[in-house]
Amino acid sequence: MATFAAHRRKAELVVPARATACEVRPLSGIDSSPGLRSYMSLIEFFGCRVPRGAPKQLASSLKAALAEALVYYYPVAGRLRELPGGKKLVVDCTAEGAVFVEARADVRLEELGKPLVPPFPCVDELTCDVGDVTTVIGKPLLYLQMTQLRCGGLVVAMTMCHSVADGFGMVQILRCILDLVRGQPVPAVFPLWERHLLASSIPAVMLPKDEASPTLRTLTSMPPPIDELVIKSFLFGPTEIAALRRGLPGRLARSSTVFELITAAVCRCRVAALEYAPDKRVRVTLAKNARGSWKREPRLPPGFYGNAVIGSTAEASTDELCRGSLERTVELVREAKLKLTDEHLRSVLDLLARNEYAG
Repeated sequence: MATFAAHRRKAELVVPARATACEVRPLSGIDSSPGLRSYMSLIEFFGCRVPRGAPKQLASSLKAALAEALVYYYPVAGRLRELPGGKKLVVDCTAEGAVFVEARADVRLEELGKPLVPPFPCVDELTCDVGDVTTVIGKPLLYLQMTQLRCGGLVVAMTMCHSVADGFGMVQILRCILDLVRGQPVPAVFPLWERHLLASSIPAVMLPKDEASPTLRTLTSMPPPIDELVIKSFLFGPTEIAALRRGLPGRLARSSTVFELITAAVCRCRVAALEYAPDKRVRVTLAKNARGSWKREPRLPPGFYGNAVIGSTAEASTDELCRGSLERTVELVREAKLKLTDEHLRSVLDLLARNEYAG
């Protein structure tokens, strides 16, 4: 893989293109979760289809589109604040702006890997430096870096505070920015805040004032530190999926989804590679988007960009996973999926309100 250094211009604060509401926006219980108080990045790669490369005014056009997008997503131009007690967060809509960085890198797009899959080389050169990624209070909520490559290609990396948006929300915001760059007059999807739709059903007066020792569930097996693991991408195409299906009985082979097949196979392989003791209890956590059709009451409207992903776990012993059949693991994954209901979501929100949810 290629190694390179990006040459960045000075970071700029980009404020909304027009005046926006000065107000305080509450976050949901999911948004305020301690585990989401960090920054995450979304990276898009673009090849060059014109002989002379990207237009010279592209950076100024992207910056102008960011300013216009912040009119619609004006809370993102604000700053997070902790309410007394430190458990709940709100967004002060101050229009202080988001960070924009223009950069160049002496590398060609094809040198970043074929196929272009994570882990990407020198990824820190393509994303903005946000400092401590776990410090979110009082900092910009969105950082955008545009890196032009030697071949004329382009990398756009958006780093955002996870407390304000999940991955689906980040894609929605970035798509809005890119659509505006292309000349679209307004966003294809208008953003909606509506965080009250993911509020706990427990009245605030009934919540405990302090939980020094919350009853969190604990894992029976902790994975090794990330620096002891080898990170590698695997591509599952039609041939690989067909091979997995052949390992299942007819009924299950026909009804299993690609997600169930891959999750079950990867889970078995990962547990085997970690060489846990046969009686060790392990689990896989599945994430499901509450924007989906399974969530019936209340439905999340199109344009919602807050955190709306909840988890459910499948648990088994190492021996059951590694010595048992793929069929049994697929069934465990399916059972975990079926737990994700409106009732389960409400229970998660109530546990978050009590500070008892382990994720």
